[in-house]
Formats: sequence, structure tokens, C-alpha cells
Amino acid sequence: MSYIAVLPGDGIGPEVVDEAVKIIKSLEDLTDIKYQLEFGEVGGSAYEKHGNPLPEITMELIQNCKAVLFGAVGGPKWDNLDSDLRPEMGILKIRKTLDLYANLRPVKIFEALKENSPVKSEILENVDILIIRELTGGLYFGEPKMQMNEKPERSAVDTMFYKEKEIERIVRLAFTISKSNNLKLTSVDKANVLETSKLWRKIVDELGNSFSEVEYNHMLVDNAAMQLIQNPRQFNIIVSENTFGDILTDEASVLSSSLGMLPSASLSFIPGESNDDKKSLYEPIHGSAPDITGQYISNPIGMILSTAMMFEFTYNQKEISDLLFSCVEKVINDGYRTKDISNSKNYCTTLEMGDAIVREIRSR
Repeated sequence: MSYIAVLPGDGIGPEVVDEAVKIIKSLEDLTDIKYQLEFGEVGGSAYEKHGNPLPEITMELIQNCKAVLFGAVGGPKWDNLDSDLRPEMGILKIRKTLDLYANLRPVKIFEALKENSPVKSEILENVDILIIRELTGGLYFGEPKMQMNEKPERSAVDTMFYKEKEIERIVRLAFTISKSNNLKLTSVDKANVLETSKLWRKIVDELGNSFSEVEYNHMLVDNAAMQLIQNPRQFNIIVSENTFGDILTDEASVLSSSLGMLPSASLSFIPGESNDDKKSLYEPIHGSAPDITGQYISNPIGMILSTAMMFEFTYNQKEISDLLFSCVEKVINDGYRTKDISNSKNYCTTLEMGDAIVREIRSR
């Protein structure tokens, strides 16, 4: 029996997670693995019940599971909480505690959705990018981090801090994936201004000597943001620090037509290497979208494709992952659209999209 922690969270998180659960149950007959789903609370909903966005009972549940399926957290009703009580601290603490240092975000363009993107269709031809984001360092975790409200003027500070080993391991992972797939690597930084980026670039060059088979280049983050829209097909794999990776992946969602389409995997190991004692977490890159919560118009595909990544990276069942991607593509080709990817007033609900994918799985 394989144990999976399921943390729906806030907003549309529970809605999209429900569809991922449907998928897992439909797949059990196709594999020799049985999955025990253990549900826990995180984010604002956890704060409401426990006074903590990541209660100890949830952390214990996570520690006893091999993988975590995560929905989304946050909402305006918790905006005035102290920083350490805000819903977002739940996911940040999970990443740090489990040492989930590598966030993998594939950006795949579905042919049937090209016309939904604001980017010209010809620019999207043959675009298939993997963005690898460092996840446990940088501005989001650096100290000091505080607001100072002393008169005569308020001020605040965030600290971008990286140790050599934090940079080395994420860059090594990116080189390893690039080598195994014979793909070009682009390292994104701001080395013309930031000391952390100067160190980052130095370490990339040092590791590049050990991966002589891999073609790689450096690109400043402002240029990378422009190139992602102007000429995205030049990129195969992008590696960057935490903040840059967060921004670039949200930008890249424009290529795929919607934030709701993009999955992610957060890993504490290099894919393909032994991970028996390692944890992993899978979540769509979209937020909790409180403005549409309860309407069941959210797109579950990002969550479902995140589940596909779980089968590939945690359970080493790439055939199941490929099946899921194929079924999602078939359903899209058949014309199923949630509101965010529909060009008309006719669209399916979150549940109907999930049901269509389950039917396609069963038909295989």
C-alpha cells in the first residue's frame, strides 16, 4: 500500500483536488499499486480550525506519506493575519521541512488550444519547455524579513540569501535532466546587479565543466521574460532561483492559454535516482481563486497533470504519466473546455472535465 497525503487547502483547491482523486481511483485497476489517500488540512481552512496554517497533525500525516497532492491556499479573508499565520506559510513550511528544493514546471502547448493563447499561433509551434525553479532559498526564506513601522517613515526588508550548496544541487539537477534528455539548458539570473546571481553564474560554469555534453547558456531574467513571449521555442530547459522561477512560470502560462493548465512537481531528489526515503509534492501552479470558488468553473487539468507527474517521479511509472497526458490531450481535442480555455459561452464544469478524462482512461 502506498500512502498519499491529500491537502485540498482553500478556494478552488478542494474542487480541483476532487478531480485528481477521481483519476487516481480510476487508475488503480491499471497498476499493481494500491493508494491509500490520507486527507489533511492546510492554509486558511487549517488556521480557522487549528489557529495554524500547518497544524502538527497535518505535518505528521505528511511525514507518514511518500507523496503529497496539494490544492491551493490563501484568500482575502486572511490578508490581515500576521505573516507567520497567513495561509501561504503552510506551503512554504512544507517545502522547507521536506527539503523540496526542486520545482519542475513543464510548459506544454496543446495544439487544439493554440488559438486560445494571446500569443500568435506560429510562435507557439514546437514549444515544449521545462522550467526548474529553486524552491527553498532566496527572498522567500532569507532573513531578516520584516516591516519597520518606526517614525518618521515606514520601511521593510527582504533578504535574498543563497549558500553554495543550495545553488549547486538545483543546478546539478538541471544539468542531469538536460543530459539525460539531450536538451539545451538556459540558466536565468541577474548577474549584472545581484551578488547572489554572480555566485549562481559562477557555480553554473563550474558544473558546466562536469557536464561537457550539455549545451548551456546564461540569460538575464529581464531578457528571459521578453524571450519567453517573443521566441519561446529557443528554450528547452530553464533553471533559475526561487523568485525569478515563480514569475517566469506564471508568465509562461500565457503560452499554454491558462494558469489552470500548468502542473508542477516539487522534489527533494534528482529524477531517476533512488527516492525511497525522499518526499515529493505535486500541485497546480494556479492560486486559490476565491472569486470563483463554489462555481465549479475552475480548470482541474493542472491538478490532474500534477498527478501524472507524481506517477512518473515518485512511483517511476512513466507509462501511467504518459497515459494521463494522452487522455487529457484527447479530451481537449474532443472539444471539452472549462471557462478559462473556452472561446464561447459554452463550457463544461470542473466535474464534467474530470469525468470526461476518467471516461477516456477507462476506454483505454
